Parts: sequence; C-alpha cells; structure tokens
Amino acid sequence: MSNKITSIGGQALIEGIMMRGPKKDAMAVRMKDGGVEVFPMEIKSIKNKCFFFKWPIIRGVVGFIDSMLIGYKAMMDSADKSGYLDELEETDENKTEENTDSAEKKEEEPPKKKNGLLTVIMIVATVLAVILCIGLFIYLPSLAFKGINYLAGGVLTPFQALFEGVLKIVIFLGYMLAVSYTKDIKRVFRYHGAEHKTIFCYEAGLPLTVENVRAQKRFHPRCGTSFMILMLIVSIFITLIFDAIFPWLRGVLWLRTIIKLLLVPVICGLGYELIKICGRYDNIVTRIIAAPGLWIQRITVKEPDDSMIEVAIAAMNDVIPENEEDDKW
Repeated sequence: MSNKITSIGGQALIEGIMMRGPKKDAMAVRMKDGGVEVFPMEIKSIKNKCFFFKWPIIRGVVGFIDSMLIGYKAMMDSADKSGYLDELEETDENKTEENTDSAEKKEEEPPKKKNGLLTVIMIVATVLAVILCIGLFIYLPSLAFKGINYLAGGVLTPFQALFEGVLKIVIFLGYMLAVSYTKDIKRVFRYHGAEHKTIFCYEAGLPLTVENVRAQKRFHPRCGTSFMILMLIVSIFITLIFDAIFPWLRGVLWLRTIIKLLLVPVICGLGYELIKICGRYDNIVTRIIAAPGLWIQRITVKEPDDSMIEVAIAAMNDVIPENEEDDKW
C-alpha cells in the first residue's frame, strides 16, 4: 500500500460531487432514474490568467474566488441535472395551483424564461448573503463589543479583537449547526463525507471500491470547512496586530468595519497557506493548526451511504491523471 498526498480536491453538490484534478475536472450526479452520470467540466480558472496569481498569499485569494464561482455553477448544474429543481417546481405547483388554467400557463412557460428567472433569484440571493455576512461577521461583533464595553466602563478595550473573533466563530458554528438539520443540506453534508473518504482511499493507494472507501476517515485537513475556521482564527491575530499599531481606531466603528473588509484578502491568503501546509505535512505543529477545522467537520461532514460513495468514486475516477507525476500537491 502506498501513501501519497494528492492535489485532487472536490466539492459536495446537490445529489452529486465535483472533483477537480490536475488535468481535468468532472461532476458526477445521481440522476432521477437512479443511475450515475459523469459530466466533464470545462473550467476557465482565473488563477491562470496572470502569473502573479500563483504567488503565495495572492493565490489564496484568487483560489477562494475561483472556488466560489466554480462551486456555485457546479451546484446549480447538479441541481438541474439531478431533477432537484424540477421537484421544487412540482412542489410549488402543488401548493399554489388552484385551477387547470394556472397549471396550463405554467406548463407553457418557456424553459429559458424559467432559467433566467432562477438566475436572477440566485444573484439577488447571493448579494443579500454577502451583505448579511458583512453585517454578521464584521459589523455586528464590533457593535456588540462597543455596547458591552460601554456597560463595563471601558475595561474590556484590550480584549476587543479576541471578543470579536470569538463571537464570529460562535456565529459561524451556530449557523452551520442550524443548517445541518435541514433535509437537503444534511444530504449535501453526507456527500461531503463521501468526497473526503474517496480522496483518502486514493491517497492510501487502495482500489476505489465502495468497501475500501467506506472504511476511510471522513475528516480531511484540506477541507473547505477547515479553511473557513482557519480564516476566522487568523483574523483574530491580524486584528490584534492592527489594534496594537492603531489603537485609536478601536472606537471608530464605521472606519474599523471598512478596514476589516480591506484586510479580508490578507486573512484569506494566510488561511490558504496554512491549509496548504497542513495538507502537505503531518507533524505536531500542523496537527495543532488543523485541529479546530477537523473538529468543526463533525458538523459539515456526515457519514455517507453506499450510493453516495458510488457517485464520489465515479467523479474521482474521471479526474485521476494517467501519469502520477502530474498529481503533485
């Protein structure tokens, strides 16, 4: 048995999994008829558009934006191909349909118009989500600290960065825990487990069978959840340094919020470098760094069933390079 660290990464989708390999990318989806289909993906990565996009720190920011854009498209494609969107439409029709005329009108609605409307809805939802994230993770912690510190007579001022950072982590954990109980997200999290187990199986040099994959661990140090929690932890240290250099900005809430937004790329870049180190090396230092992310994965990475593992194997098999030298992390 061989052990290797692969550059292949993935993402859990709606009734599917996307795998991104060193040479090509693919998405496997469980179709409405019960079969599994693999769809090659032609991805135009922005990190290849400029040579300095691959520099340390900068590559983390570019990679994060890349993953968000590609992941969003893959999620929508899997929802469409798996029939999930059709099920939502049928459910909506059953709830709102009151007569045959309205039903016929919906049947005659052109598919392009439906897709266009869905795209608009998703764009609006994304914009609102970004605004909500800024409010919850940047503005709210500072506002909460300002109020509590005022009631405490200002004695908590030296602990502002720590308070805000811990509150951000609590909000993040609370949100992830809440959505993990919803039916659809729970299935996505189980596909997440199938993705991790399949990558572990490949890294162990074992044949990609359901039995071999099932036996693997489900918590991986290069998980996106680990990346998010590392970013939150890194933000605490960055804010501590910033407050030490510019202590007078602690009380200027609006300016502090703007500066935090400007620091997001730095935090993102540092978080990426840390997750990259944890994925490449296994020692006491990397284990300590990876520990919080691995613990949080107990919320976002659930145990898959065999049908989910089959989907992950199908996606993985399509992106494994013929030459192992091409697969370097």
